[in-house]
Amino acid sequence: MTVVRDPRAVLSLIGASKTFGPVIALANGTVQLRSGEIHALVGENGAGKSTLVKILAGVHQPDGGEFFVGDEPVSFRTVAESKAAGISVIYQEPTLFPDLSVAENIFVGRQPRGRVGLISRSQMRQLARDLFARLGVAIDPDRSAEGLSIADQQIIEIAKAISLDAKVLVMDEPTAALSGTEVERLFAVARGLRDRGAAILFISHRFDEVFALSDRITVMRDGRYIATHVTSQTSVDEIVREMVGRDIDSLYPKVEAQLGDVVLDVQGLARRGVFAGIDFQVRAGEIVALAGLVGAGRTEVARAVFGIDPYDSGTVTLGGVPLKRHDPRAAIAAGIGFVPEDRRKQGLVMDLSVARNAALTLRGALARFGLINGGRERAEAALWTTRLQVKAGSPDIAVSTLSGGNQQKVVLAKWLATEPRLLIVDEPTRGIDVGTKAEVHRLLSDLAGRGIAILMISSELPEVLGMADRVLVMREGRITAELARAEATPERVMHAATATSEAVR
Repeated sequence: MTVVRDPRAVLSLIGASKTFGPVIALANGTVQLRSGEIHALVGENGAGKSTLVKILAGVHQPDGGEFFVGDEPVSFRTVAESKAAGISVIYQEPTLFPDLSVAENIFVGRQPRGRVGLISRSQMRQLARDLFARLGVAIDPDRSAEGLSIADQQIIEIAKAISLDAKVLVMDEPTAALSGTEVERLFAVARGLRDRGAAILFISHRFDEVFALSDRITVMRDGRYIATHVTSQTSVDEIVREMVGRDIDSLYPKVEAQLGDVVLDVQGLARRGVFAGIDFQVRAGEIVALAGLVGAGRTEVARAVFGIDPYDSGTVTLGGVPLKRHDPRAAIAAGIGFVPEDRRKQGLVMDLSVARNAALTLRGALARFGLINGGRERAEAALWTTRLQVKAGSPDIAVSTLSGGNQQKVVLAKWLATEPRLLIVDEPTRGIDVGTKAEVHRLLSDLAGRGIAILMISSELPEVLGMADRVLVMREGRITAELARAEATPERVMHAATATSEAVR
């Protein structure tokens, strides 16, 4: 597709290509940003978004294509050259110096100096205060960066970008680890920057955020530019079709559940200061969702059920047999699988191969005289990675090279290989694209149809309402509502998650 350079654009990347050996990461990367605009970039994992961003940032140099900042052709060989041209990238997980103060992190390497050439800490603090005032946020310039929330760290990175007179800000999945309140604060900052003339490139898998924040949307697929739309003149359905190259019949392919016996029975579960009075059951073939705001205690309950974290009182019973407390091995032996929220840190060993990760839960069965049979390991791994359609060039490549969606499938394969009776999935589709989301949802529905009990934790309300047979809403460590599928509405779930008085169960 031929794209003409936009005369209003402050940044134009047109027809960019990039290969890594035999892998074509980008075939026709195109995005054009205007001053005073928030421009969303969307596409499935593997669409080329990350490679495009790294070209803008000076991390990678394109093999072909045109790159302009204003009317000047550019070719960044380093990150420093990109920053000097007025481009700053705000990543999902900022990298601040934890031992330095907030102000020192903003001005590291370019601290203001007084008359005798010494660093002027008072001037540095005042400049930091002025930056935060422009952004409309209150952060103490003197506090240590260690212990700051991800949201505050991102604001500091934005303040740093403004101090460098950045005219283009790239926000790469900035909301993935933020609460609803933190997202709103970040959006208010982004809108303020746009209104003062900045060009912002916003990358997200969340359509509600894309449509709430952006002025235009560019779609990529398979490393290629597909189209650019004015946000108010397009729809989620149109964007999804262009992203995946096909219609998705339903993002939530939930079939009516045929419920069996109680598999999981939790009674009186409590942990001082974390959660209390947790009572619920999950039946064979049922998907039960734990909903609520970030910090409500959902993940903590799931970790206690699986035995990762201890609890003070209560019982966890699987198939009528009490589980030993604080013992994940006992939980696995009893038939529980656990897909954690952070797949990279808790679900996978990133340096190991796809096959080894997928077969990690079977190592005892595959070992003979203390040695793993590599052929059997690959065969067992292939059984589920093939069934889950994991896209990997070889089972022997490092799992770190896969897209986020395929990494999530490997985590699922690892636990499905144990043939669990109960599968706990914490944020099963966080950070993965819409096409893979539909595949994961279809898989969960199929597993429930085979009689597996599923306990799902999700912060995405459409996912909760679309996939759950029952919804348990948590607030401040307690279950405040239990809603059947037919009763669960956005209003009722959010009331139970935020109301000051407890909803009736």
